[in-house]
Amino acid sequence: MHPELFRIPFTDLTVKSYGVLMVFGFMCAIYIIRKLSRGMGENEDHVTTAALYSLIAGVAGSRLFYVVHYWSQFKGRGILEIFAVWDGGLELLGGVLTTISVIVIYLRVKGLPIRRYLDILAVGLMMALAFGRIGCLFSGCCFGRPTNSCLAIHFPYNSFAYNSQVRPDDNRHREKPYMELPADYFGYMDENGKWLDAPETVKYDYVLKPKEMLSPQQKVEVSKGGKYRCRGVIPTQLYESFSALIGCALLYLHRRKGIQYYQKGCRVPFFFRCGQTFGLLFIVYGIMRFTIEFFRDDNPIGYFGLTISQNLSVALFAISVLLIIVFGNMKQTPYARR
Repeated sequence: MHPELFRIPFTDLTVKSYGVLMVFGFMCAIYIIRKLSRGMGENEDHVTTAALYSLIAGVAGSRLFYVVHYWSQFKGRGILEIFAVWDGGLELLGGVLTTISVIVIYLRVKGLPIRRYLDILAVGLMMALAFGRIGCLFSGCCFGRPTNSCLAIHFPYNSFAYNSQVRPDDNRHREKPYMELPADYFGYMDENGKWLDAPETVKYDYVLKPKEMLSPQQKVEVSKGGKYRCRGVIPTQLYESFSALIGCALLYLHRRKGIQYYQKGCRVPFFFRCGQTFGLLFIVYGIMRFTIEFFRDDNPIGYFGLTISQNLSVALFAISVLLIIVFGNMKQTPYARR
């Protein structure tokens, strides 16, 4: 877990791992979608501009959905903290939905073929997702359930995963913590800067003691081999990143095949027509996210015993099927031949 890559010399500013990986994923996505746009005979600058808007909208939408999703964490806090994306806290699905909305508006304003551009941007979104989840791993969010598997990863003391394991979680119907920490690990800082331990009966209402303030014995107990070390968890961030790479490859090959049909002047099969790659995006993502959620341990349980993300994934899957039917029956305009 390395949320900060390094500190900028002579300043208090740090370079965040998530931001670096997001930019790198964006650059890889740009390379792929520009390559596809050349095959379509479209202006590469238009798709690059659309992608830039999607990046800005994606960050804003991800933060907005996260704040709504975890509003209890922001009650009573300053307005600036709501916008403090550099401190972590992004909801990927919200970013995807906001991105698509902004892209559609941009394409309509410019009079560009919406289905064509959505097809190639769908491939870029999956590539960006793959890098984004690696950023989640470095930041410590989107963590998995505890496991004894040899593939388990351990997060440090006071990380998101650690805080989850040492507290009950009503949102996930967990009445007892995975690990019972003594009350002297919880507490608060008084107005004089002195740390005060929490009472045993209400210890979960307080924050964990900063690691630098732990006693030597406590530091041993929360370290490797200690009885209060963070339990190993399923590396869901890596699983989703790998799944996104596979999804990106599948979408890329699907769109390339569709372009080849158009360029050869052949009759284009139903599932390779304009807009179908975009429709497949949410089928692939919906299945992937729905499955991964069973192994995650951070999102609240919503309707039907499923997490909010799983409920949204089911809805997206249904919408995608409808989009594939509608797009497949719409009039098709041929790509420029090369």
